[in-house]
Amino acid sequence: MFHLLSTYTTESVTNGHPDKVCDQISDAILDACLAQDPHSRVAVETFGSHGTLMIGGEVTTRAQVDYEAIARQVYTDIGYTEPLDILARVVTQSGDIAMGVDTGGAGDQGIMYGYATDETPEFLPQGVVLAHALARRLEALRTSGTLPYLRPDGKTQVTIRDGKVITALTSTQHAEEAELERIRTDLAEHLFAPVLGDVSDIELLVNPTGRFVAGGFEADAGLTGRKIMVDTYGGLMPHGGGAFSGKDATKVDRSAAYMCRFAAKNLVAAGHAKKALVSVAYAIGRVEPVMVEAYGADGENLSDIVARNFDFRPRAILERLGLTRPQFRETAAYGHFGVAGRSWEELVTLA
Repeated sequence: MFHLLSTYTTESVTNGHPDKVCDQISDAILDACLAQDPHSRVAVETFGSHGTLMIGGEVTTRAQVDYEAIARQVYTDIGYTEPLDILARVVTQSGDIAMGVDTGGAGDQGIMYGYATDETPEFLPQGVVLAHALARRLEALRTSGTLPYLRPDGKTQVTIRDGKVITALTSTQHAEEAELERIRTDLAEHLFAPVLGDVSDIELLVNPTGRFVAGGFEADAGLTGRKIMVDTYGGLMPHGGGAFSGKDATKVDRSAAYMCRFAAKNLVAAGHAKKALVSVAYAIGRVEPVMVEAYGADGENLSDIVARNFDFRPRAILERLGLTRPQFRETAAYGHFGVAGRSWEELVTLA
C-alpha cells in the first residue's frame, strides 16, 4: 500500500540545464550509433564544467560516430554560444558484460520501478505534469523570441497541497540588462498564468537570488544521469537509482523502467487500480527477472495481471517497445513519461 503526501513539491529543469545538456549529448550519441547499427551497445557518460566537456564510456557498435561533432551540435542546438573544449574517451564494452548480454541476459543487476495514477490525462502526478509544463514553456518563451532576454539554463518547481498549487517557482538565466521586476512581471503573465490558470492565490517566486546571468557550464558542472527524479516521478515514488540517458536498451536501468511504466499505465487505464506501482529486479547476465511485482494504492496485488500481459525478459522488452531505433535524444529533457507517441506510453488491451 502506498499514498502520496497531501503536500508535496516537484521540480523540472529546462533543456539548457547543465545536467540536461549532458543527458542530451549522451542520448544523441546513442541515437547516432543506433541509426547506423540497431544492435549497438552504448554506455556513454558526459561531464561538462567551465568551458570543458568530457565524453567517456563503452560501446560495441559497427557505427562510425564523431563524438565531438555530435556534442557541439547538441550544445549549439540548445542555444549556447560559449566556446567548449571537448575530450572523448570511449572504448569497447567489457567482454565480461557482453557474455551475459549476448545470450539475452540483463546488462546489469538492479531494481526498476514504474508508476501511474488516474489523477491526470498523462497518468502522472499533477505536480510532475505542471513542473514539466512550466519548464517546456520557459524554453518556448526563449526560443520563440517572446522574451528575448531569456537564456537556456533554468529550473521550475511547484508545491501542491490537497490537489491545489500553492507555490510555483522558476529560476531562469537571463541577459545582463534584464531587470528582475520586468522578468517577474513577464513570467507571471507569459509563463505561470498560461500553465496554472488563475494565479491570484499562488505564491509566485522568480529568481529568488535576484540575479541569474551566468548559466550552463559557465556557472556550474553538469553530469549525465544526475536528474533521475526529474526524469521519472518527481521523487514521489521509489527509484532503483539507475539513470537512463546514454544507455542502450540492453541496460535494464532504462528498458525495464520503461516496461514498468508501460505496465503500470495500462493497469490504471484498464481500471485495475486508481494508482499502480510496478517493480522488477534483475541479476546481470540472467534472462529471467529475479522478481516482478505490482500493487495498487489500496494494497491490491496486481502481479498476476502483469505476469499474464508483460514479458520482462530484456530481449522481449526491446522487441515489444521497439527500443533499437534512434529516439532517445528527445526523451532526455522534460521527463521520460507522460509524452504521447512513446511506445511505453501506448495503451493496450489486457488479458
